[in-house]
Amino acid sequence: MKQSIEHIRNFAIIAHIDHGKSTLSDRLLELTGTVQKKDMQAQVLDDMDLERERGITIKSHAIQMRYKYDGEKAEKGEYTLNLIDTPGHVDFSYEVSRSIAACEGALLVVDATQGIQAQTISNLYMALEHDLEIIPVMNKMDVDSAMPDEVEDQIVELLGCRPEDIIRASGKTGMGVSEILSRIVEDVPAPEGDPQGPLQCLIFDSVFNSFRGIIAYFKVVNGTMHSGDRVKFVATGKEYDADEIGILELDMHSQKELSAGNVGYIISGIKTSREVKVGDTITHVENPCKEAIAGFEEVKPMLYAGVYPIETSEFETLRASIEKLQLNDASLTFEPESSVALGFGFRCGFLGLLHMEIVQERLDREFGMEVITTVPNVQYKVYTKKGEMLEVHNPTGLPEQTTIDHIDEPYIRASIITKTAFIGNIMTLCLGKRGELITQNYISGDRIELVYDMPLGEIVFDFYDKLKSISKGYASFDYHIIDYRKSDLIKLDILLNGETVDALSSLIHRSNSESLGRKMCLKLKDLIPRQQFDVAVQAAIGAKIIARETIKAVRKDVTAKCYGGDISRKRKLLEKQKEGKKRMKQIGSVEVPQKAFLAVLKLDD
Repeated sequence: MKQSIEHIRNFAIIAHIDHGKSTLSDRLLELTGTVQKKDMQAQVLDDMDLERERGITIKSHAIQMRYKYDGEKAEKGEYTLNLIDTPGHVDFSYEVSRSIAACEGALLVVDATQGIQAQTISNLYMALEHDLEIIPVMNKMDVDSAMPDEVEDQIVELLGCRPEDIIRASGKTGMGVSEILSRIVEDVPAPEGDPQGPLQCLIFDSVFNSFRGIIAYFKVVNGTMHSGDRVKFVATGKEYDADEIGILELDMHSQKELSAGNVGYIISGIKTSREVKVGDTITHVENPCKEAIAGFEEVKPMLYAGVYPIETSEFETLRASIEKLQLNDASLTFEPESSVALGFGFRCGFLGLLHMEIVQERLDREFGMEVITTVPNVQYKVYTKKGEMLEVHNPTGLPEQTTIDHIDEPYIRASIITKTAFIGNIMTLCLGKRGELITQNYISGDRIELVYDMPLGEIVFDFYDKLKSISKGYASFDYHIIDYRKSDLIKLDILLNGETVDALSSLIHRSNSESLGRKMCLKLKDLIPRQQFDVAVQAAIGAKIIARETIKAVRKDVTAKCYGGDISRKRKLLEKQKEGKKRMKQIGSVEVPQKAFLAVLKLDD
């Protein structure tokens, strides 16, 4: 059934993690009859077990609903509502920006028990930049600890709307859901676009299907796409046949054509995820559009870490597992690398710490691969004295210290929202991470937003955990990369018996190097089992040793059988033992347990 563009509404839901976004989506699908009672389950749109367990959306989704409107403020009749769900976590902010670009309106969902959080604000600003119509919704009104009046004041202050514009709802009980649907029809504008113009479609997501290849989800901005058309993906320059196009309800329904304003999918036999880029433009080969849709950018990893199999023989199995995982997750990058301590593995690029954790978890669950992950590093720009610029995301790839002119490291603009009682502790934490306070804004009586500029490298280890513990779980955190800045960074090496353990090397600010070196030596002294000979654990910057601990040898009491007698007998036995230990030290190797690599991340425990 062909729908006129005036009866189409495209909207997203923006919210902080755990503010009830997926539950509210379930109620919308139920009320519009998109999902039958027998198919209903919690978090319908989250199709990974991992998403359900953690209560987070990892992949964005899209679903079409049909809604019969019989109110007074808009034309009566059946409307097509396209819900373009967005991931809530900061690591996936580029996916959020593309999903928002495919919409004309957004539901701003705020938890009535928690109030406005950091990600709500950052995603809201993104929606406002795209001129979206915002419908404020106060969710979880059925919970006893809800603070409707206080949260209402926060929303009014943030949006400048009237208190009566805020819909009070509950995703659990279904309260206010029918009002949300009416407001979407009344307030969200219909898409603008010319069905007769040259084809212009925005790709906002892609998924991998093991039978049909890569399926791209798109919104038709201008023109009309027919099944069987020859189309071109602008950013990659590749051409395909549109073997099947259609709309996304709970299942995919094929259509003969999709015109401007509609949201759908295209199957064209694409086998590799790299050929479909989120934010790319699809157009016709014969009558192409003059320019691509603005805002496309290559997704760049923010964090890099080595991923190694526990058994070195499983290297090829790990390669196959990561390749399969990459089909579903185009933002994961990897290249082979080897380490003296860990053997062969891969250097993987992630969008952030949560992304890294999810990839590890999925490797374990979906492919049964247990892996060792090395200390994560961010990407640094190293300028040599010859004027060359090298991108380094592994300390072992750093050129000789004498050839380096300076190193630039990535900086982030961090927004932290917390209760005023925790300001002192949070400021101390941020200053310890080389943070620079930019502004502080009071959101309401006892809630404040702190904005800091900080090096990304400082927050990748334990910043988030510490922030949650010192604020008793109240503080929320969001960030985006702003630029690269010159920093006094040096390479810290860990040596065991004079040999560098490359997997424990790190790039660190000079001011923190001595304390970190000392902590690492102490930690490794506890974790590395004692050998038959003394093991020296050293931290070094270049040729200068800055810290040292010694793991004492396990000794057998060789003089135990000498009762009395000449001292020379005892000395002879001890000398013989000493010679044996010396020989053993030359040929012996020190095994570094897996927990030693992980311990580097938790040095303050």
